[in-house]
Amino acid sequence: MSLAKWTVGLLAGMSMLALAAPADAGEVRVTVAEYSAKTGPYFEEVKKEFEAANPGITIKYEVVPWDVLLQKLTTDITAGTNADLSIIGTRWLIDFVQQDVAEPLDSYIKPEFKDRFIDTFLQPSIMNGHTYGLPIAASARAMYYNKELFEKAGIVKPPATWTELQEDARKIKAVGAFGYGLQGKEIETDVYYYYAMWSFGTEILNKDGTSGLSTPGALEAAKLYKSMIDEGLTEPGVTSNNREDVQNLFKQGKVGMMITAPFLSNQIKEEAPSLKYGVAAIPAGPTGARGTYGVTDSIIMFKNSKNKDEAWKLLDFLFTKEQRAKFTQGEGFLPVNKEEAKMDYYVNNADLAAFTALLPDARFAPVIPGWEEIAQITSDAMQKIYLGSAEPEAALKEAADKANGVLKK
Repeated sequence: MSLAKWTVGLLAGMSMLALAAPADAGEVRVTVAEYSAKTGPYFEEVKKEFEAANPGITIKYEVVPWDVLLQKLTTDITAGTNADLSIIGTRWLIDFVQQDVAEPLDSYIKPEFKDRFIDTFLQPSIMNGHTYGLPIAASARAMYYNKELFEKAGIVKPPATWTELQEDARKIKAVGAFGYGLQGKEIETDVYYYYAMWSFGTEILNKDGTSGLSTPGALEAAKLYKSMIDEGLTEPGVTSNNREDVQNLFKQGKVGMMITAPFLSNQIKEEAPSLKYGVAAIPAGPTGARGTYGVTDSIIMFKNSKNKDEAWKLLDFLFTKEQRAKFTQGEGFLPVNKEEAKMDYYVNNADLAAFTALLPDARFAPVIPGWEEIAQITSDAMQKIYLGSAEPEAALKEAADKANGVLKK
């Protein structure tokens, strides 16, 4: 659903916000984003522990797949049937705030509670001086590489630049595998393009607030990916593969290199324990520039909740060190809790250390109205380029014009 349609839907339903979904006294309803098969069981365990410690408060969860979560929330908010709390993509938060459906949490947050958080991950949920969400999940992106394929291809170390990556991809192709796994559809297709774009010195938004898609660096990044597809250095059918598809190819030992999140490490340990892999920085561009994608998802309280105090008690429980450790380690995310980050699990984990080292170069999705629409415009442009149905320069100029139209709204 486009953000424009979403906004219209919200405006149409604003009069219904006062009519929150019927809720029993002391019942807290939570919409949970499904990260993996572990998400539901984790929150069910939270329900048991929390209800035992808080007689009179009951928790009711609805676990929703990520690809339909925004549409689900849009429908529920418009109908006034939304839950008390929900996990959201932090990049959606500005629209919730502007539509006045998110409850500021400042009156609940005490200094000692705020001090639990690593500030880098809390900041994206602070807008206009108010805290509207808490970082329920945090992540960055790095490059995974298959050590056995590297050895077979005679590659000594992971590539430091995109030029080296291309050369290594050719060597891996020569030994019968796909050199570089490239995502071409669904969530974060635009982000996969930004890795190269940032390396070529281009930002998503120019300093004057316009789209960076029509800059020389953006064009060079698009040409780089397209040339790798044309040379057969990626998996075939790039535009048919989402993030999970590419990750599965990597777990099967069919891909030499790919960029993704920390949670792939957990999946490899469970699903492909014999796979020998490493984690390295995202390659740099011609001037040494590089960038990773920093991501937070937030949990927010809705303004029309009838049980705000009970909902806050649940939030306080979820953000204790113990609960954060269970969730973060189970899902394969980075810690957002300072005390959790000191645990041996993180300090002695080489994979997570590689991701943490990239955080100084992390970019977050711009906190601007209409971001989801702009991200989709970018993804659509990349698909055209990958398929060869549009020349890179023309596709990017068209996308930049569309994005600028959204930015002017």
